[in-house]
Amino acid sequence: MGKNVYVGVDLGGTTIKVGLCDEFGRLLHTYEGPTGTEHGSDVVLENIAQYTRKLVADSSHEWEQVAGIGAGIAGFMDIPEGFIKLSPNLGWRNVPVKKILEEKLGKTVKIDNDANVAALGEAWSGAGAGIPNVVCYTLGTGVGGGIIINGKIYQGFKGMAGELGHITVVPDLEAVRCGCGMKGCLETVSSATGIIRMGKEAVERGEHTSLALLSDLTAKDVCDAAKSGDEVSLRIVNRAALYLGKSMAAVSVILNPQRFIIGGGVSKAGEFLFTAIRKYYQEFTQESAKEGVDIVAASLGNDAGIVGAAGLNLHS
Repeated sequence: MGKNVYVGVDLGGTTIKVGLCDEFGRLLHTYEGPTGTEHGSDVVLENIAQYTRKLVADSSHEWEQVAGIGAGIAGFMDIPEGFIKLSPNLGWRNVPVKKILEEKLGKTVKIDNDANVAALGEAWSGAGAGIPNVVCYTLGTGVGGGIIINGKIYQGFKGMAGELGHITVVPDLEAVRCGCGMKGCLETVSSATGIIRMGKEAVERGEHTSLALLSDLTAKDVCDAAKSGDEVSLRIVNRAALYLGKSMAAVSVILNPQRFIIGGGVSKAGEFLFTAIRKYYQEFTQESAKEGVDIVAASLGNDAGIVGAAGLNLHS
């Protein structure tokens, strides 16, 4: 029998993506299918089992070579027990994912938060490969995060470590209410949602900006307008970068990672955004804490989740 392989499951609200990885985090084969959320957790978990078996059957590997299965899921969970307490995206409450999948597949199953597994994927074989201590930010609808210490996910006391989007960085007089219920969270200014909100507010105030010509504003629109020299958009993107840099400064004096990795849709603004983030990080971070630290773009794209989930059986 050949070397061990590992299955990663990226469980989304509409699509389940499964992937087969080797021990080095190389993605060997993938498969995806509909989640079936509307049919309840039993159907979704059966779909995961079927897609996993098909993934392996369609690959050049044998079922006996599968040494473990991991799943990344958005929600609140008891990670050691493999138990989903609440997943709003899936409409789940109190679902024993680990137990059910182990019964269906006869393999060891581990689960973790979707942002954590994406971070692990990047750390294992993406932009953080070979670096044991990294912190990852995902700038999407919200701001997700993951902390990797000595090559393993750091989860904290109750799995809340790495909730970088909810670091309070915005001063009270500028702060707005976050979806988590608190005020001043990073997510309110550095996510796609936050950037769009700030753009719309500028238009509503009657500020002179090309954004006023757009009917369905996106974060990409704001970033593109900033690149073209629109002063209002430049201010918004700089504000997003400012608070990202401030949050990283706080993380640096607590964890002192060697590398920050930034992914998600907003990160596709590219070097224009990264240059601003690096500038503010340097400005706000204590000298010894920032020495030798770099800030880079994520490299695995949409595959980070399945790669990281596969790695749960080796790096958690």
